[in-house]
Amino acid sequence: MVNNDSAVDRTVSGFSAVRDGRILRITITKPERKNAIDYDTMVALGDTFRAVADNPSIRVVVFTGAGGDFCSGADLASGPAEAQRGITPDAVMDAANRLVRAIVDAPVPVIARIRGAAAGVGVGIALAADLVYASDDAYLLLAFINIGLMPDGGAATLVAAAAGRPLAARMALLGERLPAPAAHEAGLFTDVVPVDELDNVVTAAADKIAHGPRRALELTKQALNQATLASLDAALAAEKTGQIELLQSPDYLEGVTAMLGKRKAVFTE
Repeated sequence: MVNNDSAVDRTVSGFSAVRDGRILRITITKPERKNAIDYDTMVALGDTFRAVADNPSIRVVVFTGAGGDFCSGADLASGPAEAQRGITPDAVMDAANRLVRAIVDAPVPVIARIRGAAAGVGVGIALAADLVYASDDAYLLLAFINIGLMPDGGAATLVAAAAGRPLAARMALLGERLPAPAAHEAGLFTDVVPVDELDNVVTAAADKIAHGPRRALELTKQALNQATLASLDAALAAEKTGQIELLQSPDYLEGVTAMLGKRKAVFTE
């Protein structure tokens, strides 16, 4: 393997990736937008997670968001500018799916550190991690249905793999928050702790893994994923097809307009 520090140790618009010994700390850095992510950020994050495979000194990745939230989902405000650049819904879906797949495929354990919102595609990228530690103020939210869309980022499959179909259906069809304690009870979070204890818990887990045998960690992760996420690729493909259709629908336009206008959407289809 090539020791490619430049690919994993970087600070760019939207996120930072910083080496800390054998730990790579990746942080989404848009707290003013509750760490909503645009197309460019999704692509760059996917590149960074994939580069871990070329850096044998990394044993674990800690993935989090700056400030009080993990990730509130796709940054809808960036849509018009992306469209002007020729970035299609197809390309955005590919970038989101590639990021989720890169987290799952990373050859070392990924720890998600969750505060506040993990919403929209943020649910998928959080639950794609191998260990998910959350503060007691955190929550999961699949709000897609509220704006005329369907879950993406593998979220429904990742929820169902850990917690079963009934909870996945509840989250996806009702579009309501799932608070951290309930997410932990359902098996979606590894642990839930008070906010002031979160960093210590995440650091302890990362330090323990950082001193483990990389190849054994890689093969263990592969075995766990094969046992639980065999349907992920099919789910990502189905989400892409469905979401591209919905992104062009009158209901999506109504949902976004209502959300921005802070009123209740009136769907017609």
